[in-house]
Amino acid sequence: MIAIFNKFRIGLVPIYVMLAILTASVSLVSCSKDDELEIQNDFPFEVNVMPVPKDVANGQTVEIRITIQRTGNYSNTQYFLRYFQFDGQGTLQYYNEPPYLPNDLYPLPTEQFRLYYTSTSTVSQSFDVWISDSFGNEKKLSFEFNSSD
Repeated sequence: MIAIFNKFRIGLVPIYVMLAILTASVSLVSCSKDDELEIQNDFPFEVNVMPVPKDVANGQTVEIRITIQRTGNYSNTQYFLRYFQFDGQGTLQYYNEPPYLPNDLYPLPTEQFRLYYTSTSTVSQSFDVWISDSFGNEKKLSFEFNSSD
């Protein structure tokens, strides 16, 4: 009986060696350097705007409250603002800072902020505000005010 057991044990050694080689090769293939960890830093965002009045008088200032809502959080993302007024005249500014110039790019220090639009016209006014991030994602906001003069 012991002779039979020894005969089968010797016959199993090549099977054990093949299993060891197969396990080692699967382990080495699954740990290749091509599978690097991907870090996502480009997250789309949405822009929420509180309601604004429809009418504005010459010299009147309208507050525009804006919130940028990210879908992910990458701490080095920067946001920018630019605007273009195509009907009427007025100025757009961030808090007490100097008014923005049309089509210039301005950094936004926070994701929740207020813009102030002051009408300098007695006709209807329209302008677009573009908010973009440092990865090229953009959102367009359009504003139209009727003259109440």
